[in-house]
Amino acid sequence: MGRLAQIGRRLAQAIRKLGSVVLFLLTMLQAMPYALRRPRLVTVQIHNAGVLSLVIIMTSGFFVGMVVGLQGYDAFSRLRQEDLLGAAAALSLIKELGPVVTALLFAGRAGTALTAEIGLMKATDQLSAMEVMAIDPMGRIVAPRFLGGLIAVPFLTAIFNSVGILGAYFVGVQLMGVDNGAFWSQMQEYVDSGDIREGIIKSLAFGGAASLVAVFEGYTADRTAEGVGLATTRTVVVTSVLVLILDYMITSFLL
Repeated sequence: MGRLAQIGRRLAQAIRKLGSVVLFLLTMLQAMPYALRRPRLVTVQIHNAGVLSLVIIMTSGFFVGMVVGLQGYDAFSRLRQEDLLGAAAALSLIKELGPVVTALLFAGRAGTALTAEIGLMKATDQLSAMEVMAIDPMGRIVAPRFLGGLIAVPFLTAIFNSVGILGAYFVGVQLMGVDNGAFWSQMQEYVDSGDIREGIIKSLAFGGAASLVAVFEGYTADRTAEGVGLATTRTVVVTSVLVLILDYMITSFLL
């Protein structure tokens, strides 16, 4: 009975947590018009979440593409189908690696920054001060940061994919000797609009999930340094698991 009671308590705690996330999301959506009427608030957050993440996104994308090029060349050379390397690299990056790795990198770099920023504002009573001055923290602080992440992740994913394909091209064509024309022509033949649409859908879903987790954890963090640190850790862990779960669900639905 003790074990069952413990499982029941954890299940009830998880349900309460899910309910609080849903209520938080609904409250934030109600505050969206305030943020949308002040586009400068959103553009600043797009810069913070997107532009400042370009270095790690481009560096990671290039080396991920190089690894895909090496592994793909090794596999296709055994089948005497090296010309398919371009198509295989593009499909793997556009449909899977690009959206997933970009979301994980976003959570590690920008998501933690969002959580820590909002958490510290709460710990230092800045959010309470806004409420005293009749300023809604949801519209002024939370909603612009959510929108910034939601908008930035698809663009970061596109950049990751482009740089990754260049990395695969560098390894496959420049180092391994795959025919240049075959690399690009096979990519054009096998990659269609449906593959690109799948990547866009995933990047939007992952961006929304990562941004929601980041702002929620920051807004609900305890008012202590330890609480902010734990919230930052939860942001990375929860986002990583959620992105992988969403990846499977979206892939199975689209297929």
